Amino acid sequence: MSQISSLHKIHFISIGGSVMHNLAIELHLKGFVITGSDDEIYEPSSSRLAKYELLPAISGWFPEKITADLDAVILGMHARQDNPELAKARELGIKVYSYPEYIFEQSQNKQRVVIAGSHGKTTITSMILHVLKYNNRIFNYLVGAQIEGFDNMVKLSENAPLIIIEGDEYFTSPIDPTPKFMHYQPHIALISGIAWDHFNVFPTWESYVKQFELLADSLPKAGSIIFDETDDMLDVIGQKERTDVVNTPYSAHPSEIVDGKTILITAEQGEIPVLVFGNHNMKNISGARAVCERLGITDEEFYQAIQSFKGASKRLELLGSNDSVNIYRDFAHAPSKVEATTAALKEQFPNRTLVACAELHTFSSLNKAFLKQYRRKLKAADIAVVYYNPLTIEHKRLEPITAEDIREAFKRDDLKIFTDSDELATFLKSFEWTDSNLLLMSSGTFGGLDLKGLAETVLS
Repeated sequence: MSQISSLHKIHFISIGGSVMHNLAIELHLKGFVITGSDDEIYEPSSSRLAKYELLPAISGWFPEKITADLDAVILGMHARQDNPELAKARELGIKVYSYPEYIFEQSQNKQRVVIAGSHGKTTITSMILHVLKYNNRIFNYLVGAQIEGFDNMVKLSENAPLIIIEGDEYFTSPIDPTPKFMHYQPHIALISGIAWDHFNVFPTWESYVKQFELLADSLPKAGSIIFDETDDMLDVIGQKERTDVVNTPYSAHPSEIVDGKTILITAEQGEIPVLVFGNHNMKNISGARAVCERLGITDEEFYQAIQSFKGASKRLELLGSNDSVNIYRDFAHAPSKVEATTAALKEQFPNRTLVACAELHTFSSLNKAFLKQYRRKLKAADIAVVYYNPLTIEHKRLEPITAEDIREAFKRDDLKIFTDSDELATFLKSFEWTDSNLLLMSSGTFGGLDLKGLAETVLS
């Protein structure tokens, strides 16, 4: 029994974060008294918190919310080091956790599986959860996206013997620069691939790779590392000799595309139709299968379940379609993700014109020094479009970038570049949409573009 399972009063500093609000909801459902603060809360966090009456009445930080009767404070990444509520909690000697530390505390007596990597980790985690649920396993989890069939993104129950955690390499909290995944102390770790990201946190490729090496080196005796052997850097880390740690390399699952549908080719189970596609998803399936095998799921059980997996939210999500046009949105923002998603769609529908739009929205993608990482990443698109908002660059206090900088970075002379979302929408609506697919890639919103409305116009 975890030492803090009797906790009953917890305050969240920065309750609006994607994992933070889900953890707050989960603890509320377990009967804890939950309070929280934040200086900005966006959708869907605000509606979901409001549904459980956990949405702070006023935005901002209020040290008076930190009272001596609190059992703990959970500190989110979005808060700053000088946060007044954090200062008050320290002054009162209240235990302050980051959410990874808290999740570990709650799962000390469980088998811990961590899914890490620069890309694919949300999808692989989602696949594993889908397979376990399909096979009626009892498990806890933490995942970074909404998945069909799961109400919340965090589950913590006493009776589950195992927890599946999507673990990222980003800082744990404003007062702890350790990568989040190091706090979980996994027994099984999967690393899906290493492609430089978080330029603001890891200024060099070497400093970024080092985080994954630390994770692999931290595995206990009888632990297991599962890794994509087609990733050169990862293959070096994965194949390194570690006493009593099992190495399991994987690569893309054999498959074929028949009439725009992907079929897995298996030795024992025959041909298995799946709803996801693209080489990156064939790797994701292999990784998920390797983890499930370690957890005692048979191949028959795995393949039976994976057929109905529709994908995680915003991962090659179909916004709409008709006989000759499909419209997809994808969370892809980092260069490796933009390349993999664009290539997957072109490979799946080789005879359709692919219009691929990428929004530069993150700190890394809008950084002039990082931009060249996007070199030829949109080459699979027939028509390539980039959107960015100069105000976002100002807001992030970055050096201004021009359309010419972007064209040069992407190495594509015919690249169409927009800084106004209305002009982007006009361009897309005026296109001759037959035998074509539209791909919208961003971790943002294309300047508040109504994607559903756009999809309806394009399809009509």
